[in-house]
Amino acid sequence: MNIEISQVANLPTRFGDFKVKAFKQGHKEHLVIYTDDLDEIPIVRVHSECLTGDALGSLKCDCGEQLAYALTLASQTRGMVIYLRQEGRDIGLFNKINAYALQDKGLDTIEANHQLGFRTDERTYEIVTTILQHFNIRKIRLLTNNPDKVKSINDIEIVERLPIVMESNKYNEGYIATKKEHMGHLF
Repeated sequence: MNIEISQVANLPTRFGDFKVKAFKQGHKEHLVIYTDDLDEIPIVRVHSECLTGDALGSLKCDCGEQLAYALTLASQTRGMVIYLRQEGRDIGLFNKINAYALQDKGLDTIEANHQLGFRTDERTYEIVTTILQHFNIRKIRLLTNNPDKVKSINDIEIVERLPIVMESNKYNEGYIATKKEHMGHLF
């Protein structure tokens, strides 16, 4: 896997002061947000891009709240957020909006992806191991509900899986239920 790695830059945020580094994998540019003095066994959140949730505050998902929680926790515990550029479970923003339109007509998130010709989840996580090894991290506490993330991280010991549970609302109750009931997410 050919990866380009950026320089380190400071990133002061409303969540705390971080360092930031980009990892370029083909046409995807992933971001690592981390504290200067990482914990010996850091809490790590692997977060897939969600423009509608992360930047626009969409109530149709819990992504934006999860990202804010993860950044706050990383700041408080000397941890890391790996921000992967795989919008809409890696179907892209255009297709994600089309999936949203199908969800508006009653399909759940999985049915919408299938209707558009995609698998339930197109994301991959191989880059995560590469990133963690770059930082000489051998053990982590993984902040996730997604069992696929746990299974896909190789050569790194996951000492603990920490749940990340946000309060649901009337717009995302079905979305969260689908993740739990049909995608095996752990809450």
